[in-house]
Amino acid sequence: MITLYHSPHSRSTGILSLLRLMGKETEVTIKTVHIIRHGGLGQSDPKNPHPEGKVPLLEVNGRIIRERGAIMLWLTDHFDSPLGRGVDNPARGDYLSWLFYYGNVVEPILYLTYLEIAENAMIHAWCRDQATMFTALEAALAKHAFLVDDEFSAADLLVSAPFQWFPDLIPAQGRLREWFDQCMAAQDTAFIAEYDAQEMTQLGLPSLEEMYEDA
Repeated sequence: MITLYHSPHSRSTGILSLLRLMGKETEVTIKTVHIIRHGGLGQSDPKNPHPEGKVPLLEVNGRIIRERGAIMLWLTDHFDSPLGRGVDNPARGDYLSWLFYYGNVVEPILYLTYLEIAENAMIHAWCRDQATMFTALEAALAKHAFLVDDEFSAADLLVSAPFQWFPDLIPAQGRLREWFDQCMAAQDTAFIAEYDAQEMTQLGLPSLEEMYEDA
């Protein structure tokens, strides 16, 4: 049995989008749980087995898988989806690299930038900053239509995700804006938005707009 622990308008929404794109949303049990959100809204949920009360969490026959990159990798492998790149695919290494680059580089750097933390020991330890990150993305997109190759993949879904929240961080020049628009067009955003809106109501939470007005 495969169960996704999900909370609407959170990091787990990308996993829901992946399941939708693979046509597997009915083959995975989706359990909606509370989480503590920005501004202290929400609450921890005893029904969520994540040891830190976070989402997403994938439970497979009683064993848990954490972190979006790991969950996307497991799901695309398990369902043998073209949104992944199988072990015999020449692009497998690039696929794995971008899944892990996201969590190790992209999200931390974007959040440090958003928080206006320009000089930080973490940045020096990584030997990367926002400019270096964008250069790496542009270099990949100079070779292919998408990050891994010429077909949209779960890696594009993951790496493009934070730009939905921080679109102003996308450079005006270069391929990144076009790539981001292509990533958004590849997804069923209307279905995901409606699903999450219904789940917000079910949890007794305000709409996303109201939430951020109050934050």
